[in-house]
Amino acid sequence: MTYDVVVVGGGPCGATAAEDLARAGKRVALIDRAGRIKPCGGAIPPRLIADFDIPDEMIVAKINTARMISPTGRKVDIPIEGGFVGMVDREHFDEFLRVRAAKAGAERHTGTFVRIDRDESGARVIYRDKATKEERALPTRLVIGADGARSGVGRQEVPGGDTIPYVIAYHEIITPPEGGAQAAADYDPMRCDVIYDGAISPDFYGWVFPHGKSCSVGMGTGMDGVDLKACTAALRANSGLAGCETIRREGAPIPLKPLDRWDNGRDVVLAGDAAGVVAPSSGEGIYYAMACGRAAATAVQACLASGRAKDLQMARKMFLKEHGGVFKILGAMQNAYYRSDERRERFVSLCHDIDVQKLTFEAYMNKKLVNARPFAHMKIGVKNLLHLSGLVRPTYA
Repeated sequence: MTYDVVVVGGGPCGATAAEDLARAGKRVALIDRAGRIKPCGGAIPPRLIADFDIPDEMIVAKINTARMISPTGRKVDIPIEGGFVGMVDREHFDEFLRVRAAKAGAERHTGTFVRIDRDESGARVIYRDKATKEERALPTRLVIGADGARSGVGRQEVPGGDTIPYVIAYHEIITPPEGGAQAAADYDPMRCDVIYDGAISPDFYGWVFPHGKSCSVGMGTGMDGVDLKACTAALRANSGLAGCETIRREGAPIPLKPLDRWDNGRDVVLAGDAAGVVAPSSGEGIYYAMACGRAAATAVQACLASGRAKDLQMARKMFLKEHGGVFKILGAMQNAYYRSDERRERFVSLCHDIDVQKLTFEAYMNKKLVNARPFAHMKIGVKNLLHLSGLVRPTYA
């Protein structure tokens, strides 16, 4: 049998693309490496829950406050008014999405991508079966590469796919403190802590994200020579979590910007981390991965219907049309504020502003820029300039 599409990678992006295509009546194969859990804070906004029909049992915690912590230990609590941020555990969330894709009709294969072979009869995705260790071939018309920031599909097939910039994320899943120990650790199971401190991460941030019966504690960096485990140990110690049981440890690359090209002009399109779609500044990836998977599935359907390879370009165009503006603003913010502890101090101080809080979370919850309050945007712009120029002192009053 020749598949309409083989999806390489079964994370949120690949599983979403596979499900959408299977529901559209396409013959779909989904290849995934079993047992790999990506390091991830696990935050998902209400729009993701609604757009992708995520059941409540997948939500392991509902966060109502975000705490920003500056290099000097200043704390700014931002309430999430009129909603919550859902938390998922990727160990279970990703498998839920893969199972749902299979129920929709996608055929699951467990193994590791090797290459794409082509001859006069067409293309074949070659993967190494996990159980037998043998190479197997899946004949297909098209391929979606959703296999992460170091995508094998991207490296072999798409120009620029082998040079994608990335940071390394590392976290430890721990058992959270309970009872009086929560107060001693200043731990709140309904609050996410984001730590902007060069001693924890010289160019990104650290986090403490509750997951109900567990908690994700980690950090990210793009700099060589940083001891991720030592920095995470320091973060745990500073947060009063050093004595908590460690359940598992995970690390992985996180891309920094979307690639200039997502397709090979023939029969392959990249999506998710493989295409570089993680939000700058925040590092948020789950929503954008699933949105990108949906865009890739739409482009593949168009290509299958028309027979025109250029229709695969639709995936990048669709995604950036909706989210490119947000990515540009977040990228500028990261470049402006993450370069030093002095700048990070000013950034956390800026987050104390009520206009910043409201506009930031409205944009996060709805995944689009908020244009309803132009005067608030103007005030934020002026305050940004004052902070970046050093004309005002950081204040938390």
